[in-house]
Amino acid sequence: MEYKRGRYSWLLRPFLMVFDIAVINILAFYYFNFNEENLYFFSSALFNNKHLLYIIYSIFCWMITSSFISFYKVYRYTKALNILSLLAKQFFLYSIIVYAFIGFFRSINIQAFVTLKYLLYVFSLIALAKLLSYYILKSYRSYLKGNLRNVVIIGKNSGAKELESIFNSKKQLGYNLLATFNTKKSNFLDESFTYLENHKNVDEIYCSIDDLTENQVNKYVKYANINHCNIKFIPNTKKLFSNKLKTDYYNYLPVLSMPVVALNQDVNKFLKRCFDVLFSAFIIVFILSWVYIILFILIKLESKGPVIYKHKRNGLNYKEFYCFKFRSLKTLKEVKGTYVKENDTRVTNIGKFIRRTSIDELPQFVNVLLGDMSVVGPRPHMLSYTEDYSKKIDKYNFIFRHNVKPGITGLAQVTGYRGEIKNDEDIINRVKFDIFYIENWSLFLDIKIIFQTIVNIVKGQKQAY
Repeated sequence: MEYKRGRYSWLLRPFLMVFDIAVINILAFYYFNFNEENLYFFSSALFNNKHLLYIIYSIFCWMITSSFISFYKVYRYTKALNILSLLAKQFFLYSIIVYAFIGFFRSINIQAFVTLKYLLYVFSLIALAKLLSYYILKSYRSYLKGNLRNVVIIGKNSGAKELESIFNSKKQLGYNLLATFNTKKSNFLDESFTYLENHKNVDEIYCSIDDLTENQVNKYVKYANINHCNIKFIPNTKKLFSNKLKTDYYNYLPVLSMPVVALNQDVNKFLKRCFDVLFSAFIIVFILSWVYIILFILIKLESKGPVIYKHKRNGLNYKEFYCFKFRSLKTLKEVKGTYVKENDTRVTNIGKFIRRTSIDELPQFVNVLLGDMSVVGPRPHMLSYTEDYSKKIDKYNFIFRHNVKPGITGLAQVTGYRGEIKNDEDIINRVKFDIFYIENWSLFLDIKIIFQTIVNIVKGQKQAY
């Protein structure tokens, strides 16, 4: 997620959008004489008022096409050439839309040359406003030191050094480099966090990801999430980098950041959250309520200890939360490297049954209601395993996996990659399925995974022990 803190430049986009739509319709009144004759095949007042109809049509189509090509997504590091490319694309698309309108209403007698002249004037004014605002903002940053973004760089690899040079030499970008921390120094972590705590005005943190361990990346991601500042990752310029993360170019240097995947778009988040709450509430009321009573008696009769076992896991943006399960082991202590194995002596008799049927996961529907988990998503790992797994997997993919809420079930689990990790291939394949799920999410995919989970519970899975 991109955070905007104390900035007003974001108002430029809606202003330009209103300006563009105004230009389109004001010039239409001047060039198009819609009222020469009525449309003989429509009796509706709306269709007889062709000016009003064109206004509605133009606003709707302009919003659709500009959204489709991201016409208004111009950033401080965007090049003028990219803006010209956006203008050319929008001109092409909107020209088709205008000619289609005139072609549909054949009673409108407007020459093709007049229409072309109208489009050229419209886009000349739109281009002038867009480029003028672009260069005014650059000058404002360079000479008046306004609209600055305060940044910190963590790392000293080739990419970090090049980015530091860009920030210092290209003042028109508006990046105010506050500090750079050398990861080769033993105390850089404490030093950087002390600085961040004393300077709450930091807007963006740039991490040289190849210089950091997974645990260190985890800490910076959590800090950025809590303090609402953006975190971005600098790859080593001598290496290829994953296309899983969003790539922006500062001059010619690639800088990576978390993308807004379909699953994290506001509408989809709302739909998924509604589904999660309704589905979890149904399970808790109609299944967990009576299963808990039965398991309370059976678990207590066999061994001492709580019925519900809670353990820390990494969730969205590495946020730690307590994950709930029905206790299936004789011990509560979580020890690194102690995945439950087949015929594990620590598993109780009732534990074997609830693990085989996945009933032990039912309390996690409470986690879903609390907002820490989703019904479907990548399974959360124990904290002790996060660092180890990150060393076996491409770092960018592992971070990408934590860009969404973890789930009670997931695509990796229903395809056989669940339970004990016996070798590196198991965790690599698990993450591959998680990445596929994140990139291809839909509500129908969630329903399919839930249905397949139920089928697997009935049939039984070899890894369910």
